[in-house]
Amino acid sequence: MYVVKKVAPNRKWGGWLSVFICFIALGSSLDGKAQLRNSINMPDNDDKWYHIGIVIMGTSNRFQFNQHPRFLQYDSVMVSNPNNSFGFGIGGMHTFRISHRFEARVVFPQLLFVNKSINYNLKYPNSSNDETPVMNQQVESILLGVPIQLKLKSDRIGNFRVYMMGGVKFETDLTSKASSRNAENFVKLKKADLGIEAGIGFNFYNKMFIFSPEIKISNGINNVHARDADLKFSNVIDRIQSRQIIFSLIFEG
Repeated sequence: MYVVKKVAPNRKWGGWLSVFICFIALGSSLDGKAQLRNSINMPDNDDKWYHIGIVIMGTSNRFQFNQHPRFLQYDSVMVSNPNNSFGFGIGGMHTFRISHRFEARVVFPQLLFVNKSINYNLKYPNSSNDETPVMNQQVESILLGVPIQLKLKSDRIGNFRVYMMGGVKFETDLTSKASSRNAENFVKLKKADLGIEAGIGFNFYNKMFIFSPEIKISNGINNVHARDADLKFSNVIDRIQSRQIIFSLIFEG
């Protein structure tokens, strides 16, 4: 008769094996965290109280205007419509940390080179002034602005973040001819403008800088029309306000 013996497990080796597995797991966890830490670009950037950047902008521009009562009283100008046009600009971005969620931003200096236009349909064009039944008025402007914005940031996911922003802008037209009464036979714009802005953007953290594409809507509040009652292209329009869609590429350190 044979007696079958049960072999008890070696608790000594089993204990060491458990400890070894724990060390492997801990090492893997630490290595993973180290790799994650190494994959985070500019990890201390959010703690800086101030950083500077450069902004490159492309703009879609349009006038928003209200017709003057004279437009209905006279039939010289049958139709006046604003057109969409494009422009570009550059600026310096200054960002100040308020808290984990909020930042204040000032874009200065900001220069926008824009070209807006208005189409006129004339019932009685004056051939002596080279007028045609359809006239197009080009209004070229160089705008020096100071946008002041409040930025709301999401949590950072790796090297990516979403943010929203809103604020006000102050602008002056460096090429305004509002004070020159006979400078042109079309509309003239005032120098100063005030507006509001709102938009959304995305932060992409690279090794050396933060790249942020951003899109915003910028609407003027003031009436920038320097109306001249003696000019038929100006007296049919009452209020003119600026409208812009601005796409920006921001590079921050």
